Amino acid sequence: MAAWNLYRHRNSDGSSKDWAVRSNSDGSITTRWGKTADSLPGVSNRFGVKQFDIERQKQAKGYVLVGAVDIDVNGKVVFPGKASATPSQLPEPDSNPEPMPTPPVESLYWTIDCHAKQAVRVDLGIEVRRLIGVIQNVSDGDATPEQEWNGWQQFIDATLNAETFELSGQIKSAHGVLPWLFLLALKAKSFKGVDIDIATETARDLSVDLKAEQDVLVFFGTDLDSIRETAEILGLLKPRLNLAAAMSDTDDCWF
Repeated sequence: MAAWNLYRHRNSDGSSKDWAVRSNSDGSITTRWGKTADSLPGVSNRFGVKQFDIERQKQAKGYVLVGAVDIDVNGKVVFPGKASATPSQLPEPDSNPEPMPTPPVESLYWTIDCHAKQAVRVDLGIEVRRLIGVIQNVSDGDATPEQEWNGWQQFIDATLNAETFELSGQIKSAHGVLPWLFLLALKAKSFKGVDIDIATETARDLSVDLKAEQDVLVFFGTDLDSIRETAEILGLLKPRLNLAAAMSDTDDCWF
C-alpha cells in the first residue's frame, strides 16, 4: 500500500494545487505540497501532530482526497497502478482523543502563483516595489548576510516584465519579521489571479489577521506592540487613535 495520501484543491479558475501526507515509523509526520504536477517540491517534517488531524484540517479548507501514492526523495509522485485510497481507508479518529497543544512554529513556507491579466500584473509589480520601498524606510538597513531574505530580489525580478510567474520559498526566524509582513500586505491586496499562500511546517495556512497569529510573532521573537507601527504603515493594522493629540486640538473649546 502506498505511503502517502494525496489531496487536491481546485481553484475557481481551473488551476489546482496538491498536498500529500504520510506517517513515519518514528512518530513524525511528513507533508509535501505544490502546484498540481508530477512532483511536489515543498516538504516538511515534524513531531507532535496526528495524520488524521492534519488531513481533517486540509479537508475543511476544500482539499479532496485523490488517492494513495508513492513519492520519492525528490518529490516525484507515482500512482501505484489503479489502486487508490478512499475516505474509508483514512485512519479513524480516536474515541478519546488527547488534546494536542499547538506546536511552535519552526519555519514558514510561501508560494505565489501569478496568472492574472496583464493590467493586474502591472499593478502587482507597482505594489511590490511600493511595499519594498516602505519596508526599506522603516528598517535600519543593518541586516547581516544570514538575515538577508532572497525573496526581495525574487519578487523584483519576477514582476519586472509583468509576465505570469510562480515563486516559492522559505522564511526563517533569522530573516526577521519583515518578509512575512511584506507577504501578508501583498496577500491582503487580493489581486485577482494572484494566489499567495503562507503556511507553517505543519501546513497550517496563515491569515492576514496579525492578532490571530501570535505563535508566528513568537517565532520571530517579537509581539504585536513591537511591530504595530510597521504593520500600520503596511495597512495590516488600523492606526490607533491618539487621544492626547486629539484632545490637544480641542483645548480652546472648553470653558
